[in-house]
Amino acid sequence: LLSDAGIPRLHREPLFEAPTYLPLARAKAAGASGLGPDGTGGECMATAATPSGGVVLIVGASGGIGSALARRLTADGTRVALAGRDADRLGALAQETGGRVLTLDATRPAEVEAAAARVVDEVGRLDGIANCVGSLLLKPAHLTSEEEWGSTLALNLTSAFGAVRAAARSMTAGGSVVLMSSAAARMGLANHDAIAAAKAGVIGLTLSAAATDAPKAIRVNALAPGLVRTPLTARITGSETAIKA
Repeated sequence: LLSDAGIPRLHREPLFEAPTYLPLARAKAAGASGLGPDGTGGECMATAATPSGGVVLIVGASGGIGSALARRLTADGTRVALAGRDADRLGALAQETGGRVLTLDATRPAEVEAAAARVVDEVGRLDGIANCVGSLLLKPAHLTSEEEWGSTLALNLTSAFGAVRAAARSMTAGGSVVLMSSAAARMGLANHDAIAAAKAGVIGLTLSAAATDAPKAIRVNALAPGLVRTPLTARITGSETAIKA
């Protein structure tokens, strides 16, 4: 999903033109809440990402959830940087939202960190990072290849780790990190072995990072939704029989 073959590295055009920002209160350390009691992070993704008027880096912005988040944040007055591998789809989204495109491989934490640093360098601030990168593999362990296992971990867990690390190194004034887990991490669904393991890792990462980064006034939350209708899940959501199963 996030192979960087043939994809240019970070574009160098200015991220935003003549930025004007609303005041953004420094987050309190007690706000680093991790997972809410319902396992969804306790907040909708847009609310968790940052108050209106801030700047948010969306990693995986070309996907269904990432693009919807970009539109919502923009409508609420938040400026967005759109990161991912698909420059064409990101470019189309940028036309809608006024964001700028950062092409990268989210499975390489150094590239996510470079993108976050660039936002801070050119804009002067970064208030939130939302990692919307992910994949869907419905197979039992005995039918899953080592390549599929590695890819699932990279896309779902390594990308989340990269977002957390980039935030801790770039958001010196505090802010918010939002990661994507899954209901599959906690429900014990058949044929979800690899993806459930990866998404459970996201939950563990969220809980630990929330405690670690609380003194820096960085909140870390994870959402754990069920099946969401996006292009990634179209093969399943397009079949009522599959949904019922």
